[in-house]
Order: sequence, then structure tokens, then C-alpha cells
Amino acid sequence: MMQRSATDTVMMSPSCNQHLRKYCTMNIKKALLVLSATLSLIPATSHAWWDEAWSTRKKITLNMSQVETRAPLAQVPVLIRLHTGDFDFSAAKDDGADIRFVAEDDKTPLKYHIEKYDAVNEMAFIWVQVPKLEPGKAGTIYLYSGNDKAGGSSGDARATYDASQNAVYHFNDKDGAPKDATANGNHASQFTGKMGDGSLIGAGATFDGAGFMTLPAARTGQGFTVSAWVKVASPMEAILFQQQDGGQSVTLGISGGKLYGEVNGVQTPKTADVAPGAWHHVALTAGQTLSVYLDGQEVGNANVALPQMQGAITVGRGYSGEMDELELAGISRPADWIKVQAKSQGSDSALVSIGADEVKGSGGDTSYFGTILHSVTLDGWVVIGILIVMAAISWIVMLVKGVVLGKVQKRNKAFMADYGKLAIMETARLDADDTEEDEDLSDSPLLSVLVGKHDHYQDSTLYRIYHTGVQEIRNRFGAAEPGKQHLSPQAIGAIKASLDATLVRETQKLNGLMVLLTIAISGGPFLGLLGTVVGVMITFAAIAATGDVNVAAIAPGIAAALVATVAGLGVAIPALFGYNYLGSKIKNVTADMHVFSDEFISRITEAYSR
Repeated sequence: MMQRSATDTVMMSPSCNQHLRKYCTMNIKKALLVLSATLSLIPATSHAWWDEAWSTRKKITLNMSQVETRAPLAQVPVLIRLHTGDFDFSAAKDDGADIRFVAEDDKTPLKYHIEKYDAVNEMAFIWVQVPKLEPGKAGTIYLYSGNDKAGGSSGDARATYDASQNAVYHFNDKDGAPKDATANGNHASQFTGKMGDGSLIGAGATFDGAGFMTLPAARTGQGFTVSAWVKVASPMEAILFQQQDGGQSVTLGISGGKLYGEVNGVQTPKTADVAPGAWHHVALTAGQTLSVYLDGQEVGNANVALPQMQGAITVGRGYSGEMDELELAGISRPADWIKVQAKSQGSDSALVSIGADEVKGSGGDTSYFGTILHSVTLDGWVVIGILIVMAAISWIVMLVKGVVLGKVQKRNKAFMADYGKLAIMETARLDADDTEEDEDLSDSPLLSVLVGKHDHYQDSTLYRIYHTGVQEIRNRFGAAEPGKQHLSPQAIGAIKASLDATLVRETQKLNGLMVLLTIAISGGPFLGLLGTVVGVMITFAAIAATGDVNVAAIAPGIAAALVATVAGLGVAIPALFGYNYLGSKIKNVTADMHVFSDEFISRITEAYSR
């Protein structure tokens, strides 16, 4: 007797190399994306492909109708937030080196730089210089990714900003004082605050009321703009920004919790409260007049011109709270520029909307099903992979059981046709001795059906009950003469017990592996639900980390998380139908065995009882 089994186990330890995880994820996804190509739901036409070496792109819409502006803006650095819900990090290189941005014509590469790219936690902050933003119109740019052969990142922080930008501080430097991201190299000369992750845009700076930052001297006179994101701890008296040259100065500060600007002692009205515990965009522009902005809206102005100065700059003196994205410009930026900054960089960005994935070779069409698969996280693919294995096993079980039960019913019918023709004293005539092959295959109904001999009803469950009964009779009679072959009631009872034992064993064989279908029926939906819950958790965690809360960012992640539930139901529903169908056939075969056992006992009782 020989029994064969095979078990394949796949384990992923917590220390599994990120490249291996990415490789496994992409292989699973490639297999499913082949299927998704046939399930396109609603196609959307787009431009030709910028470069065939890149496999994936996204359409990014810059909807200026969400930002009330009056005049066109040129060369505007726009923040693009990427996270699990809107970007497939596994399809890009680990450091984002294959990411490219292309203009609306899908031909002109755009200048950009990556402030932070974290493929493990799946979040990124990228600054892209948009050539033009027009009032009330929706512009478009494209994000390309998916080129393993791409060289180093083409991002250039210095080229992302226009010539009027004096300095930009992301506060993402790991060592030393904050560095200027522009080409001017105006790095901080002194910094007594702290820098760390978890700010509004990646990393940020924290001031405790005693710390401050000193910047190199800058020449002013033609115009000046300073802006930053701040999160004050409480109402306070603080200098957010100040430049001094002798008795002249320009100041952006907070007094009694209210924002104000000042040039040479002339202040703007203190009417705007900077609410503690929340991020606010603050800005000051100075030229022929002085204006102060809070969250993109002008909240105060004064009729005072910016003097000619060249002095050192102090940031954060007396300030207690967080600060991010400090920007200095050598011109007085228009009010529309400040408004776009505030509306595009915050966590509730109304300007940027990231679209679905488009895959190269789709002829310009994008499938919603393919978009969903591209957004599934690694955790979701692990659950879906397990469900695929469960589905494969359940289908194999259903096919095997269907073949075996069909053969069994056919052989039972043939056996009963011949058995019904036997006279009472010819009951044993259909019996044959087991061969060695019969014994080897007795525990494997499928192998018996496929490769066994079929010369004396070996595939019939009724025959095996019959064979047991005949062998029991022969063992009791031995060499007794035909006329002296009698069975006592006790012997008949013992034979019946042997028939019942064989019936139970045959029933167990028929029900073998059916438990795998019950596991698929009950376990599939629960595993799918687990994948969905984990996917939703990751999506919301990523959104919380990046601060991007628009519907376009949330929807792909939630839809992708639901794929696991769909996969679980896809495993359970066919298994449920198959289990009920096969169960009914097994019940019919079992009922036939019970009936035959009773008929056989009745026959031998009539033939051999005294």
C-alpha cells in the first residue's frame, strides 16, 4: 500500500530582504494583470506614451477651479504627495530613481526633485515645477515609473525653483544645520532647534521657545517674500522671521496669538488668529506695500515700502512649535502665488488630483480593474496569494471528487446489474481475489479509477462490501461440503458487522478531502476580510502620514483593499456549490451501500441459515 502527499510551504520572515518581497509581489501582480487585461470595464483615452522604457504612468490633474486666482502663474513648484492609496511603490525602484514627470503634451520632461521617498512605508513627497497654471482651468502632467534600467534620479532641486527664489528649507537634513535646496547655497549658519520626521511635509523643524535659526545676509529692496508652514504650541509672542540691517528691519511675527508683519516699525493690523495645534501657512510679501497672509488669504497690509537692506536673518526666535517648508524669494510674490502654495501643499490639497494607473501596451486605455490591482499593498498580495492557493486546492478536490464519484456510480450500476442475475446459491460467483495492485490502490480512489484494473468491479463500493461478505463466508465454511454449509445467527451477525465496517471505511474514502472544501467555504471570506481590514488600515495610515485626504487619494486604496474580500468570496462561492453537489452524490452512493448491505445479509441468511 502506498500513499503519497506533497506539501509546499512559503514563509516570509520579518527580516526578508525588501528586494525579494518586491520581486514576489510583482510576480503575483503580473500574473493577475494578464487576467485584468480581459476584464477592462470602462476605457479612457489618453495621449501617446512618452517613453516605451517606462511601463506605468499616472495622470495628475491640477484643478485651478479649486483655487480662486486671477492671473496665470509660471514655473510654480507644486508638491506631489504619493502614498499607498494612489501609487504602486512595488512597481517603481526602491529609491524612486525611475520616476519622471512629463508636461501635458506628454513629450516635455519637467524639472522636479524628491524631498522624501520611502518605499518601505510607501510614502513620497516630490516637488515638480509646473510650467503654467491658468485660472479656472484644469492642467495636466504625467508621472511615469516602472523602468528597472533607469539610471540615477534625474531630479534636480536647484532646477525646480525659478531664479527669484533665494532659499528653500525642507528641514530634511540628517546632520548639521538646515540646507538650502536651491542653487544659491544659502545654508543656515546656526540652528539650535531640532529636525525630525513626522512633520507636515516629511521632515520638519521644532523650536522650544529658546532655539532659533540664523541665515546668511540677503540683499532686499526690489521686493521680498517669506513663507512657511507653522504649528504653534500656544498663543505667544514670537518672531517667525526677521531681517535687520542697522536700524531697519522686516519682521513676520506672532503677538498674542495673532499674525502680523512689520517694516521699520510700521505694522499690519493684528486681526488674524494663528490657532494652536493645527498647521497654518503664513507668508509676508514686501515691495511698495507690505502684506501678510494666513492660509492663503490676505489678513493685513500696510502702506510701507521695503527698504534697501543687507543683513542677517533670524528665524524662530521666541517661537515654540513646529515649522516646515520655509521659503525666501527676492521678489514680492503675487497673492495668487501665495494662495496656490497654501492650497497645494497642505494636507487637504485641493489643487492636486492623482489619477489611475495606465499600463504600457494598453493602447491608451486604462482598466479600472487593472487600476485596483496596481493599488493593492504587499499585505493584500500575501492574503490574495494564500487565497489563490486555497482556490486551486478546492478546484482540484472538486474535479477529483467529481471524476471518482462518477466512476463509482457507473461501476455500482454495472455491478448491481450482474448481481441481480445471480441465483441464491450463486451469490459468490462474482467475487475475485485481490491482486497486489488492488491492495496498493485500495486507499486511493482516484488512482484506482485512473490506473487500476477494472476486470471485476474494483471501482465499485458495492462490490467491496460484497467482496468482504463473500470472504467472511468462505472463511467460515472452509472445506465443508455444499450441503452442510450453514451459518448460525451469531455468524450472520458477525458478517453483518464486517459489512458495516467496510461500509464505514468506504464512506470515509468518499468523504476524504471534503474538509478542504469546508475550509475554503468558511476560511476564504474571513481571510479576505482580514486582507481588506489590513489594507484599509494601511491606506488610512499612509494618508495620515502624508496628509493627503482628497477622495482621489483615498478611493484607489480602499478599492484595492476590497480586492481581498472579493478574492475570499471567489474562493468560497465555487467551493460552496461544489461541496453541496458532491455531498448529494456521496449521500446517494452511501444510501446505495446501506441498501445493498441489508439485501446481501438477507440473501445469505436465506441461503445459509439452518
